[in-house]
Amino acid sequence: MEDMKDSFILKTWKREMTIGDRAQIMGILNVTPDSFSDGGCFQSSEEAVEFGVRMVEEGADIIDVGGESSRPGAEPVSPKEELRRVIPVIEGLVSRVTVPISIDTTKAEVAREAVASGAEIINDISAMRSDDQMPVVVAATGAAVILMHMRGTPKDMQEGELTYRSLLSDIIDFLRERMERAKSAGVELERIMIDPGLGFGKTAEDNLKLLKHLSAFSVLGRPIVTGASRKSFIGKVIGGAPQNRLEGTAAVVTAAIMNGSHVVRVHDVRAMKKVAAMADAILRA
Repeated sequence: MEDMKDSFILKTWKREMTIGDRAQIMGILNVTPDSFSDGGCFQSSEEAVEFGVRMVEEGADIIDVGGESSRPGAEPVSPKEELRRVIPVIEGLVSRVTVPISIDTTKAEVAREAVASGAEIINDISAMRSDDQMPVVVAATGAAVILMHMRGTPKDMQEGELTYRSLLSDIIDFLRERMERAKSAGVELERIMIDPGLGFGKTAEDNLKLLKHLSAFSVLGRPIVTGASRKSFIGKVIGGAPQNRLEGTAAVVTAAIMNGSHVVRVHDVRAMKKVAAMADAILRA
């Protein structure tokens, strides 16, 4: 365990952020009918915007808007449908909050339109593999990008033999290669964050190992994003439906921050802001 995390500059087309002096809270805003823990929450774009505003009031540093579920077995949606879901929400948020908005998408067309509407970060769970135009869009828009490790697609990622030659080395090698791909497309290193992809094509045991050894990813020299909020591996340990995994999520967020995570992606912003503050205080002691 490290005493203090490295600090990084993260550039978007709109601002430069210092990441590392404390854990950043990324609030999850899913405008999908079928997400695993909060699908179908909002009857309208206005409701979703109000929820995002409330997350900022509770302490969110970034709002991550998603219009396509990435739960295991999820079916993809068309770019047109995804845009219909996310663009009004992004536009509504940009007019009311000052924190960066992130678009959670694997589609270049959606990413381009989202950034044109005010989003500053592209959170691509496929690490720009799903759409060969994504590196071009990231470079052209000047957005920051989160490159995440996932094996396969959400539809099939938890099927078959979930084994790795070497869990940490395989994921680090994958992320290093995707960072090189981004840079070769013209994306500056200062615009890249990395995410080991907890829950995406990994066993419950794999996820626990990744959390324990998260500091290994510091070798990549960029901010580490972790998203474990309410995930099934927490349920495997403590039981309960996704909405009843708050305490387990709190433990995971603490472990992630203590082991090097710079950004934690969470559903329960108010509670996790306090958890992060405590973990940061311990790290600074």
